[in-house]
Amino acid sequence: MEIQSIDSLLKEHRENRGTVQAEAVKPVFCGVDGKDIYNPTAPFSYEGKKLICARVEPRDSEKSETVFFEETKKDVYVPAEGLLRFQLQDPCLTMVDGQYILGGTEVFPHPENPDWVAWRTAFFIGGRLTELRPFVKGPIGMKDVRLVELADKRVGVFTRPQGEKGGRGKVGFTVVDGLSDVTEEVIENAPLLELFLPDEWGGVNAAYLLENGEIGVLGHMACFKPEGVRHYYPMTFRLNPETREHTMPVILAERSEFLAGESKREDLVDVLFSGGLYKEADTLFLYVGVSDCEVQYKPVQNPF
Repeated sequence: MEIQSIDSLLKEHRENRGTVQAEAVKPVFCGVDGKDIYNPTAPFSYEGKKLICARVEPRDSEKSETVFFEETKKDVYVPAEGLLRFQLQDPCLTMVDGQYILGGTEVFPHPENPDWVAWRTAFFIGGRLTELRPFVKGPIGMKDVRLVELADKRVGVFTRPQGEKGGRGKVGFTVVDGLSDVTEEVIENAPLLELFLPDEWGGVNAAYLLENGEIGVLGHMACFKPEGVRHYYPMTFRLNPETREHTMPVILAERSEFLAGESKREDLVDVLFSGGLYKEADTLFLYVGVSDCEVQYKPVQNPF
């Protein structure tokens, strides 16, 4: 299959989405002292409560906390009582082998130059959200590592190397027998999938086991334009974990389909960072971080 440019995929998306669009919703988050809340997970049910996990930080900083929020009434969230906060950006949450696995980007002083910062994906694991403990960390310089439990109970591992192996950011994938086999070396060596053109990049945000045993992937793909603005789009594709055969990405939404709002910086105005998919009754909702400063969601057709 031929790799398509973002411009080509965006044209297809605009042609296929129709003229009637359901309006997006911006949930209200309370109890965080005026800080921005963005780049969420999808909502999920936990001990009879509807929770969501999101990145919290001041507008003029990238010193982040990952906070669990509880919905107290429709689209109104407050920090969940009794759940820890984590020094992570861009959280993800999944379950593997009956264990909750929380992941996110850990930022820390660079080991070779304390004036620089470095980052990596860090995971925490526990049978309950109150019992999360350190699990495994990915290679330095790699964000967007994601785990998914497969139909045979093995574990799919999505990666996003940059630099010599991944350029601006490519998606890797490998399968291991169990959680004990998820190591930094395995993450580093995952073979790449051919999804993006050389001057474009992307990563996986959430992965879902489908009824046919394939993986439904929700991610983002991005590019720079000459004016220096970053353009991020939610995208999806399907992957056969046995054969590594996959569909090519399809763009799921663009910034103009969401409510107008502020942005963290001028170059981030056109950023949608995929969070997760949430089904309520017969409607599927896409949750996104918008312009690096808020959370919104809107209904979408099931991409899988």
